Amino acid sequence: MRRGSGLVKCHDRRNVPFMTIWPPRPGSLQRPAYRSLVQLIEAAIDSGELKPGQKLPTHRQLAFDLGLSVQTVSRAYDKLVEAGKVQGEVGRGTFVRALSDDLRVPFVSHRTAGRLIDMSILKPVVDHTHKEAFQKALRDIARSVPDAVLGAFRAGTLLDRDHGAVARWLALCGLTAPPSAVVPTNGGTAAMTVALMTAAHSGDLVVAEEIGHHTLRPLTRYLGLRLRGLETDKGGIRPEAFAAACRAEPVKVLHLMPTGLNPLGFTMSSRRREALVEIARRHDVLIVENHSSGPLHEAAPPPLAVLAPERVLFFTSLTKCVLPGLRIGFLVVPNHLGAAAANRHLVTSWMATSLAMEIALRWIETGTAERLLQRQRVALGDRADFAASVLSPVAHRISPSGLHAWLPCADVAQEDALAAAARDAGVAVARAGSFAIGAHDRHPGLRLALGGQSFPDFARGLRIVARLASEHPEAVVPQI
Repeated sequence: MRRGSGLVKCHDRRNVPFMTIWPPRPGSLQRPAYRSLVQLIEAAIDSGELKPGQKLPTHRQLAFDLGLSVQTVSRAYDKLVEAGKVQGEVGRGTFVRALSDDLRVPFVSHRTAGRLIDMSILKPVVDHTHKEAFQKALRDIARSVPDAVLGAFRAGTLLDRDHGAVARWLALCGLTAPPSAVVPTNGGTAAMTVALMTAAHSGDLVVAEEIGHHTLRPLTRYLGLRLRGLETDKGGIRPEAFAAACRAEPVKVLHLMPTGLNPLGFTMSSRRREALVEIARRHDVLIVENHSSGPLHEAAPPPLAVLAPERVLFFTSLTKCVLPGLRIGFLVVPNHLGAAAANRHLVTSWMATSLAMEIALRWIETGTAERLLQRQRVALGDRADFAASVLSPVAHRISPSGLHAWLPCADVAQEDALAAAARDAGVAVARAGSFAIGAHDRHPGLRLALGGQSFPDFARGLRIVARLASEHPEAVVPQI
C-alpha cells in the first residue's frame, strides 16, 4: 500500500485498487479542521473502514499524528458523540458505536409482551367499541365491495371524494391543503420515510430533538443521511441550539415532534414554533413535522405547516388516535415538492393499501372516526389523571396527548436499573436510551405508555412502577 493525497491506495481480493480514507494523512484536512475530521471519520464509519466497536486513537495520539491541537480533536470527538457515531467510555477510550444500537426499539417483542404488563409500546386504548366499529365496516364493504378496493393498482392523485374526507381529517389537525399536496400513506412511518427522502439527499445533515423518534436514527443511516441531536428542554429544541447548528455547517432538515408525541412529553409553544421557523427560513432549512398523534390534543397550537407551508412537510395518521390496526396516514408537502414526494412514495410503497384506505375514508365521512377520536380523548384523559395521582411523589410529565407519561431518572445508570427492576416485577417500560439521538445524559428517564392495556392491567403496572420508585428514591427525581 502507498500513501498519497491524504488517502491510502489499497487492493481488494480481486486486486482492484480502491481508495481508503482511514487513517488520514497529516495536512490533508481542510479548515476548520475539527469539522473536516468529523466528516472524515463519519465517512470511514459509513464505508465500513472503521468497524462497529473499533477503538479510536486517543485525543492526544490523533492530535500528534495529524499535527492538530488536542482541543481540535476533542471538539471533533464531541461532535461525533452528539451525532451518535461514537461513544466514549470512561477509563477505556472512544469507540465506534455498534450498528446494533441503531436497531434497538423501545418496546418488547410480542412473545415477551405476553408475559408482562406492556407499558413500553405507544398505543391508544382499544375496547369493544373499536371492535364493533371495525366489524361493521367490514360487513358494509362485503355487501358491496368497491371496484377501487378490488382492482386498485394505480397510484394517483386524490379523487374528489377522497380529498373531501382527507381535508376533513386534516382540518381536525388544524391544517388545510390542496389535493396535489397530499400523499396518502400506510401510516406515519411510511410518511416519515417519504418525507425524508423528499427533503434530503445522501450526505445531508438532519437535526432533531436529542430525545426523539426511535426509528429516526436507523432510518437516516439507511438513507445515507447524517443525524445530529440538538439540545432540548421541556419546551422542545432550543432555538439557540438550532441556530448554532445552522451556523456551524449547512443543515438540510429539521425533524420535530412538537405536539405531545415526543417521549419527553412536551407540546411546543407557539412562540417556540415561530422562533424555529424564523431560523429555518434564515438558513433555508426544510422542516419535517411529525404529528402522528393526530388531533388528540385539542388545545395544541397551530402546526408549523400553517406557519411555513413553503418549507414544512407535515404528516399525521389515524393509528395513534383512532385504531392501531388502521395504518393510514397523510403526508402534506409544499407545492414545489408534490411531484417529488409522490415519486418517492411510488418507489417505496406504490400506494396506500386500498382496503385500509376505504375503511378510513368511510369512518371519516360518517363521523365514526371523530366519535372514536373523542372516545379516545376521554379514555386517555382518565388514565392521565390516574397516572398523575399515582406518580405524584416523584417528578413526572404527562403528555398533553395523554398517550404516555415521562418519568425522569437521576442518571443513565439509574434509568437502566429502574427499567430492569420494573421488568423483573412484570412491567415493560421504555428507556430514554431507545430514543436518544446521540448521548442522552441530559434526559435519563422512562416512558410509560398509558394505552394498550386494559385499565386494570394499566393501573397495576403503574402502581408497580410507582412502588419501585418509592423503594429506590435515588433512581428518580423527587417531586418539587
